Amino acid sequence: MKMKLTCAAAALCCLSATAFAADVGGVEVTGYSRGGGVYSYNKDQQIKGGLTLGGDLQKYRLGNEGDYGLEVNIAKTFDVDGVKYKLDYMPTKWNSGNVGTEQAFVEVSGLSFAPEAKIWAGQRRLRIQDIHIVDHFLMDYGVNQGAGVTDLAVGGVKVGAALQTGDTFDQKMANGTSANKFNVDVSEINTNPGGKVRVLLTSVSTSGLASSGGSGLTLNHNQSNFGMPGLTNSVFLQTSSGYANINGRFGDISAATVYGKKTNRIADSITWQSGRFGGQALVGYQTTKSDDPAVTHTVKDTSLGGRISYAYTKNFKMLFDAGTTSRSFSDSTPSQRLNKITIAPTIAMSPDFWSRPELRFYVTKANWNQAAADANNNATTGFAANNRKSQTLAGVQYEVWW
Repeated sequence: MKMKLTCAAAALCCLSATAFAADVGGVEVTGYSRGGGVYSYNKDQQIKGGLTLGGDLQKYRLGNEGDYGLEVNIAKTFDVDGVKYKLDYMPTKWNSGNVGTEQAFVEVSGLSFAPEAKIWAGQRRLRIQDIHIVDHFLMDYGVNQGAGVTDLAVGGVKVGAALQTGDTFDQKMANGTSANKFNVDVSEINTNPGGKVRVLLTSVSTSGLASSGGSGLTLNHNQSNFGMPGLTNSVFLQTSSGYANINGRFGDISAATVYGKKTNRIADSITWQSGRFGGQALVGYQTTKSDDPAVTHTVKDTSLGGRISYAYTKNFKMLFDAGTTSRSFSDSTPSQRLNKITIAPTIAMSPDFWSRPELRFYVTKANWNQAAADANNNATTGFAANNRKSQTLAGVQYEVWW
């Protein structure tokens, strides 16, 4: 444990120094990392985190990450007579896996016929908007190979589009299968003072898979100064079918035997900062029905929780994170419930909720009902092995982006 704490602190110091040196010889270097040591108070099962019923919005991440990794994005931009060419590469390393390629693309901008637009080709990670406290992007093109455009000005709004295949640099689709995805993203739609709407459309075509094609639609409204200065409210209305993930990515196209699914979601998140007091909260409801004819039930996931940040000094905060989640079914399958709470004294660079790097010393307590225990009772990977009904985790974690 001592060694893990020391390594985490050393990594934080190194990365925080890097955070202030984002340009190295004309090469832009940005990135993200998290990790640290954790101890499980149940000695017969060394669960490191990841306590969740499995829903998209159900993993309240503070003191519950259960993983570690590093992403470094390296970019170089060249200017030729006002036209800019950008080369971008992002290697990643997570947990015990190999180094992978998250991004590798070329981008061109500053063209005379559309000076604001950025045209790209390769493999690009296009994440639009997330809910940070559950570590999930609700609007996201994914990281597949393809080409597209962003920030194209059309009649007072911005338009983005991308055509992507089912392949990535690290993973090709199974032999005899194929998939293509087309996304259209319309943003900066002014609807009211301080309010903007964003629309993301997804269309998927496939061959050789258990079901075929798919589509998706997301309507997102962001409202600044919602009821008070410094508070932002974000509402998401989403639906998808087949192999279109509800967030705009591909669904599961890993094997010919995997079916698509029908998903609907409504979520609302608020984020605020008022003096020393900041935070984020979420309420969400999602339904999922597999296209597999052998699966007759619908899964219903709920999520309610939030994280509060209070800065006692410029460099010391107290974080408090709590969430309650449930998974129920349209048939007679018993409903699952999981509750989680975390307290984390935190060393930070500033009092703001979004300030990073952070070094957190946390204690997490989670409990769940018998139905959740039965569904997660795998002897080696289930958090409820041996019919456990609760878990306590304590540890230290760094998180940094630059």
